[in-house]
Amino acid sequence: MRFDRSSALFDEALRLIPGGVNSPVRAFKAVGMNPLFIREARGSKVIDVDGNEYIDYIGSWGPLILGHSHPKVVKAVQEAAAAGTSYGAPCPAEIDLARMITDAFPSIDKVRMVSSGTEATMSAVRLARAYTGRSKIIKFEGCYHGHGDSFLIKAGSGLLTAGVPSSPGVPKELAELTLIATYNDLESVQKLFDEQGAQIAALIVEPVAGNMGLVLPEPGFLQGLRDLTRAYDALLIFDEVISGFRLCFGGYQNIVDIEPDLTTLGKIIGGGLPVGAYGGSREIMDRIAPEGDVYQAGTLSGNPLAMAAGRATLKVLYDDPPYARLDEWGRTITDGIAAKLSPRGCFFTVNRIGSMFSLFLTGRKVRGYADVMSCDTELYARFYRALIREGVYFPPSQFEVCFVSQAHSRNDLEETVQAVERAMDSALKGDEK
Repeated sequence: MRFDRSSALFDEALRLIPGGVNSPVRAFKAVGMNPLFIREARGSKVIDVDGNEYIDYIGSWGPLILGHSHPKVVKAVQEAAAAGTSYGAPCPAEIDLARMITDAFPSIDKVRMVSSGTEATMSAVRLARAYTGRSKIIKFEGCYHGHGDSFLIKAGSGLLTAGVPSSPGVPKELAELTLIATYNDLESVQKLFDEQGAQIAALIVEPVAGNMGLVLPEPGFLQGLRDLTRAYDALLIFDEVISGFRLCFGGYQNIVDIEPDLTTLGKIIGGGLPVGAYGGSREIMDRIAPEGDVYQAGTLSGNPLAMAAGRATLKVLYDDPPYARLDEWGRTITDGIAAKLSPRGCFFTVNRIGSMFSLFLTGRKVRGYADVMSCDTELYARFYRALIREGVYFPPSQFEVCFVSQAHSRNDLEETVQAVERAMDSALKGDEK
């Protein structure tokens, strides 16, 4: 397998784009290789510019639950583009998608469309601060809520991959308004509320953490957060940018029957196009301009292409729900990987929920940030390089999530399990290239 064209493009990109990429984890630095430049994608496969084909478990980092280039989504985007790519004015598709979201989330009476998950979380925190009249927020170490200044403190995703605990450019005064708790540790949250509860506007959490790898909430954790925020008159924000419509038609909040005050969404609701949204009760959302006094705006918010792609995706998910099969597929691949790796003598654990999973190269049960940080990242890098040469495309970081899509076949899963076995053998021997 050769990567000549990808390497040449990366050299060119380095001269024009910081780090040669437009999002840090794409640089493949954590796995010791240059990034792959993708030429096209169909179904469960991506093909790079050198013609190498891979079974894809990134799925554009979560949005493509139907697989790449789903015909109904492509048709919807083509028809929308033919009528104009952006109006800077309302379009009917905005109402359709908003209705689908509010129908799917009992906690959401009104929803505001934006263009990214980062916009959604930034706007939700601003709204929470205005609504409560307080300034501080609580987030969890290892959870990532986009690159807004308030969130780049002990964040996950690309910051973990790069080994950066925070980011220069975030004012110390603003960083002091973000309080850090430990995921799956209610006592750490209780302590912060006991000490500073009167100043805390909101607690924001990924109900299923997906940005330090997949970390699942332990029984009682999310309900405990709901109880604490209510006791201290703070808002509870569920960041369901990843989990929204991934595990059921709606959010993970529907599965655990917990209603947050605000919810942020992205990824799947845009069907692969740039999108974000935040929503909540009518009382809270009516504070947003022009109804209320909390300002937020965006030129491309609710643009017809993203609305069409999102509407088409959600319609497929609603008309023919794939969640039972996706759960079966997720179980099949993770059970297969575990069976192959168990005799290999390497330390590993696999976390899974539905069609999301992470292979952690650690012997510890992974229930939080400290466990994630015990992973053998050097072994993962060797494993990753070998896996790419086997034609399987996992995230180029130990700290990200794999996604199974509706487009994956049983044969894809079986091929992947066999490839993981061979790649790990190569990584353990140290003979990968």
